[in-house]
Parts: sequence; structure tokens; C-alpha cells
Amino acid sequence: MIVLNKVLFKIRRQGDPHFRWGTDMPMRIVKTETEDELTIERIMHARHYSLFLNKNRCVGCDICQTVCPREAIEIAKPAKVEGEKLEQPTIAIDENKCQFCGICNAICPFGALMLKINEERTIPVLRTESFPQIIHEIEVDTNKCPTDCNECEEACPFGLIKVIVNKDRNEVKVEVDKDHCPCCRLCEAKCPHDAIHNRKIIFGSIRINSEKCPEDCHDCVDVCPIPGVVYLSADGKVHVNDFSCIYCGVCRIVCPVEGALEIRRTSVYHTPVHSGAWNKALEKLTSTKGMAKELRSKLIVKTQESVRRRLGKEVKRSGPT
Repeated sequence: MIVLNKVLFKIRRQGDPHFRWGTDMPMRIVKTETEDELTIERIMHARHYSLFLNKNRCVGCDICQTVCPREAIEIAKPAKVEGEKLEQPTIAIDENKCQFCGICNAICPFGALMLKINEERTIPVLRTESFPQIIHEIEVDTNKCPTDCNECEEACPFGLIKVIVNKDRNEVKVEVDKDHCPCCRLCEAKCPHDAIHNRKIIFGSIRINSEKCPEDCHDCVDVCPIPGVVYLSADGKVHVNDFSCIYCGVCRIVCPVEGALEIRRTSVYHTPVHSGAWNKALEKLTSTKGMAKELRSKLIVKTQESVRRRLGKEVKRSGPT
């Protein structure tokens, strides 16, 4: 009877394109999309996976697409409308390819992706230490902040900084949403009191070949998520402010001419990790040279630690002289 029920159930569900037959229970894949959010779900008997994309936080960069091991993420270039500002690219997620590993969640510098398992926020690749957590390092010395200043709050293009003033106590509190901060350093540049500092997440460089730039083209300027990073000079040529560039790659995606704009990522600021999965992702994000540089750096640190441990043991054995 049990076998017959399973067969009948399978026959009834054959017309459902999201149906997947498992060993115990069926698996259902659901994709829903609104103006503000894209949700991919894998619903099983014991587990419920959910991946959320916040469209308001996503800038359409290629970082998640570059590192996705299943090639489940694709970038859609925006359509250009004559006389209008070019919109940022958008990303699409293939619900049949996604394995809910959480790599996209771990690497997104804007915190636009969030993974949940059984309604609990979690990132499997971080939990298993097979992938690193990128570091959002922002430090604020509120002792330097006067009560009448909110320059950092106004400078943040994503509204992630909140200045709270207690005039009775003459105190200033600065709250920063670090989880969603790409560390563009605009707040640092605008602070007149040298009170806020942050470190870039991704290091690199941008090279613009003005000779290849089409006349009157400013697509890269339109889509850059950080104001003033990619800009037009008085002569109409495109320039880059490297101080605040986060090397997300949106400008390169929309550039209509091959070779007119090139991005070179050299390193990523992240927590320690020892994993082949990260080495492969790092090679895609930067280059083989960048990956090799990090591996050499790790080897040097490991050797230094080994030498220190050995010297410590020798001093302990020999005793005081």
C-alpha cells in the first residue's frame, strides 16, 4: 500500500516543473519575485532553504557571479534608453542550479544576499570554515566628534550611518551598519575631524583607455554606486578616484567597448581560512598571481609561527642562563 501511494503521488506531481523526487519526501523549488526582493526556496521534508536578494541593496556587480561554484548567478545588462541615465545591471539566480552553499552571501560587500535554513540565518560555508568572511572594518573615535557635526551621516550613499547626539551630556554616538557597508571610505574623506577610518574590502586598480571611450559616453559614471568615484572631467574624459573605489565591477559590465575600462583586483580583506574553495574563488576574483601571493603570505606566517614555537621550546628546555 505504501509503495502504491508513492507511485500515485509521483504520477499526480509529474506535471509540476518544481517537483523533485527524493528518497523519503518530495522536494519543491519555489521562486518568487517582487519589485524589492527575489526569493529562491528549496522546501524538503526536514529542511527549508531560502535565499533572499534585496534588490535595493544590490548594485548589479559581478562579484557573486564570479565566485558562484555552480554558475547559478547571471548578470543582466540594462537596456539603454536615449536621453536617460543608464540604470544599474541586475542579477538573476537560477533556482535549479543554486545549492544554497552561502558563498554569495559571504562575499557580497553590500550584504544584499541572505541565506536562511529553517528560518534561521546561516551561511554553511562559513560554519564549516571552508570559506572566509569578508571584513567590514570601520572605526569611529567619537571623542573627536563635536555635537554639531553629522558629515559622515550625510556622506554615506547608502544611509548606513546614524549620528546620535546627547546634548545634555555633550556626547555623540555614531552607529554604522557594518554588515551592509562596502567600505568606500567616503565618510572618512568627508569627516573634517579625522574621527572615522575604514579599510577597503577589495584592493585593486582601474585603468581607463580614453582613446577607446565612445564620444559622449558616460555609462560607467551613471551606474557607479559610489558618488564621485567615476567622474567626467571638464574635457569630457572619464577619470577614477581610487580612494573610494570598491572595485565592484559595475562600470566594467556596462562599458560598451572592450578594453576601454579594465579592473584589476589584487586582494580581498577577509578572515583566516584554509580551503581550496576559497583559493579557487580568489583566483576568479583577482588572478592566479593574486591567489599565489596570498598562499605565499600564509606560508610565511605559518613558518614564522613554527619558528617561534620551536625557539620557545628550546628556551624552555635550556632554562635560564
